[in-house]
Amino acid sequence: MSFVFDSVDRFVAGTVGEPGERAFFIQAQSGARLVTVALEKAQVAALAERLAIVINDLRRSDFSLRILDLPRDDAPLQNPIDSEFGVGGISMAWDESVSKMSLELFEITAADEEANISLKVSLDISQCDAFVKRSKALVSAGRLPCPFCGIPIDPRAHLCPRANGYRR
Repeated sequence: MSFVFDSVDRFVAGTVGEPGERAFFIQAQSGARLVTVALEKAQVAALAERLAIVINDLRRSDFSLRILDLPRDDAPLQNPIDSEFGVGGISMAWDESVSKMSLELFEITAADEEANISLKVSLDISQCDAFVKRSKALVSAGRLPCPFCGIPIDPRAHLCPRANGYRR
């Protein structure tokens, strides 16, 4: 079973919960059709980072490629936030014939199984750029890192290993 979006009105990463306990999601929406998938913060960060690299490479190789400055989407995720599946693998490919990025997010499976469910989305370069900007802001909006050890500071307490376990 696959959820396929040849074009989307909205493709965003978002969270539910407080920093340190947030759950990360990606939503694809086209009209009334909405698909939500769950993933890890590191997956959102890696996808945004890789998309940024691909966008820069595409702009260097094709000077006619223009990125429109889309309005910033700071709106929360659409309700209901019911995840269709947890993301295990992600693939991306640039289709030169239509100037679109094809992203496919696959469900988590055991090592010897193939993914049965996926979300496939086609995005233009401007939508990719908007996704990167929002995702980077989302990932960096978490807990502040400890200035001594770099581990995120829990608001309830932080046992810093560089301070031999003393609270900071």
